[in-house]
Amino acid sequence: MKFDILYQDDHLVVINKPANLLTIPDRYIATIPNVTDLLGKKFGDPIIAVHRLDKPTSGCLVVARTVEAHRELNRQFQEREVDKVYHAIVEGQPEEGETEVDEPIAQNPGKTGAMMVSNKGKHALSIFKPMENFGHQFALVGVQIFTGRTHQIRVHLAYAGYPLMVDSLYGKREAFMLSEIKGRRYNLKKDKEERPLLSRAPLHASRLAFDHPETGERMEFEAPMPKDMRAVINQLRKLSK
Repeated sequence: MKFDILYQDDHLVVINKPANLLTIPDRYIATIPNVTDLLGKKFGDPIIAVHRLDKPTSGCLVVARTVEAHRELNRQFQEREVDKVYHAIVEGQPEEGETEVDEPIAQNPGKTGAMMVSNKGKHALSIFKPMENFGHQFALVGVQIFTGRTHQIRVHLAYAGYPLMVDSLYGKREAFMLSEIKGRRYNLKKDKEERPLLSRAPLHASRLAFDHPETGERMEFEAPMPKDMRAVINQLRKLSK
């Protein structure tokens, strides 16, 4: 799988991870493509994951090339010195201004692979605000997270009443079809099957900022929104007019 390298030096690499690419090797099938293996083959040295993006999530991801760099970057993540901003397409239209979700997250015992808000969970803090509202009750929101719990954004958005447009675990859809909002205006040729306009969770790590582990210089990176999310937004804009 191809991906853009936003920055590289002897200490770290920052990439724009494409959707549907694992960050680290799969627990059961090691041959599935993943970032650490692909970068390890490219640079010929060990690549150590500092943080993870869910497989369907695209965007900024930093990995370490040395044990020392990993130790310092990991400290910054744990001490919440790293700025992480995401863009998400959600169902519903949040009110203007920031919404804070300060709710602990734990594994959902009744749903394999899913998480949930629970008093027995670990502390998790997210803040989101609408960037653009569309017709048909969808919106683009910006999300900043201050902790890094599994599925944190997906869980917190769903808990607040604004699940991702597509999310098989926490939302209403496994895919988004254009016909859903076009209705009778959607014309499909005979013998043709409609293809999803979006078939993954529309979540993108748009911005990442941290201190360089060797020099201490503040570094900021931005990753452009991927094609599938842009296509959905363009359609929602057109149909909102």
